[in-house]
Amino acid sequence: MIDEIIDIAFREDIGEGDHSSLSCVPENAVGHAKLIVKDEGIIAGIELAERIFHRYDPAMEITVFIKDGAQVKYGDIAFEVKGSSRSILATERIVLNFMQRMSGIATQTNKIVSLLEGCSTKLLDTRKTTPGIRYMEKWAVRIGGGHNHRFALYDMIMLKDNHIDYAGGVSQAILRANDYLKSTGKDLKIEVEVRDEEELNEVLETGLVNVIMLDNFTPEQIKAVLPRIPKTFQVEASGGITLDTIRSYAETGVDFISVGALTHSFKSMDMSLKASFA
Repeated sequence: MIDEIIDIAFREDIGEGDHSSLSCVPENAVGHAKLIVKDEGIIAGIELAERIFHRYDPAMEITVFIKDGAQVKYGDIAFEVKGSSRSILATERIVLNFMQRMSGIATQTNKIVSLLEGCSTKLLDTRKTTPGIRYMEKWAVRIGGGHNHRFALYDMIMLKDNHIDYAGGVSQAILRANDYLKSTGKDLKIEVEVRDEEELNEVLETGLVNVIMLDNFTPEQIKAVLPRIPKTFQVEASGGITLDTIRSYAETGVDFISVGALTHSFKSMDMSLKASFA
């Protein structure tokens, strides 16, 4: 999947050729360039950058100074690339586009993970990602210290409010999901979202799920219901959680907190790839 995404990026940005470079840079010219950080945070995408360079031009040489997941500051040099000047110019923006976004996500994830220090709760991402580059964005979450929720619709059954309403209720949705797994022979976890205590009670009566998501419950409401939920179920809190309140949610003892903002509301890290002659 990574190489497929890279190839799409090549087709999108390079197409039939980088005419700017082809028109003025000699074919045999060899250049150096350094990735310069112009911001503070957690860097992500170094390993991906190496893959992009080598997929476009296997002869390119990359010297890495800072690895994925490291804290960086303004002026840090993450890596140096050497090779065909035309190849460096053709891949420059693709590398920067991915790394700036991935580093922004990793930085935001790391900031929120630090708020949960000392708690057993794991921070999860969601499917609220940029279409086509979800793998890269979820990769960045891991680099930042977070954990991935399901990757897509096909690797887990997640019964949310609309599924429950369309199915005719919580129990009906759960029972149909289990029948589906039996009839298809698929081995998938089932998570169900509950909007209030009434729906939670229905889930506890029905069983047959792995994870219960408490949607838009306050920390006080979670503390009240958590003792009634058997340890056989994992519990996720989601909805209406902010940086100011996330610690109080973690202190309730839930297994997971999912935050869509990890991948849909982040600030990209500023960086540039500059030609060097040293």
